[in-house]
Amino acid sequence: MGEKLRGERDYQFIAVEPASCPSFTRGKFAYDFCDTGKVCPLAKMYTLGSNFIPSANHAGGLRYHGMSPVLSELYHEGLMEARAVEQTKVFEAAEQFARVEGILPAPESSHAIRVAIDEAMKCKETGEEKTIVFGLTGTGYFDMVAYEKFHNGQMTDYIPTDAELEASFAQLPKVPGQD
Repeated sequence: MGEKLRGERDYQFIAVEPASCPSFTRGKFAYDFCDTGKVCPLAKMYTLGSNFIPSANHAGGLRYHGMSPVLSELYHEGLMEARAVEQTKVFEAAEQFARVEGILPAPESSHAIRVAIDEAMKCKETGEEKTIVFGLTGTGYFDMVAYEKFHNGQMTDYIPTDAELEASFAQLPKVPGQD
């Protein structure tokens, strides 16, 4: 990102999040509490509201209501983009990656794998040559129950409704100058 900010290179950065907790892709750039107890300081971030309770998906740490203030500012300034993906698509990508690479990825990493595969398939269709880098941050061996649910067809894709998000946004802290 430093090279991009200095004008040296023009990389494409893609943040990937669960469709069940779409802080970037459907959230608001606003001041919000960093915790659900509303005792931490306010931070400007893309948020679904500190009272938003996401569905129980298998993306562990990606179920947080907001995004890092630094990443939020980069996204707000258009220096990176974001995509939300359904968890069944995430587990499809994880399984494909495990079969090809021999590594069972954690669900969190599998979000990035899903979009990396999608980007590679676009390149295959268009003939564009592109180097695609993603973060593999953990293994899925602690998530075997989730993989079992995926294989047994018991995994569902929950996407919050606009009404659910609006109800949460209505409870954002009132900060002067914030729409």
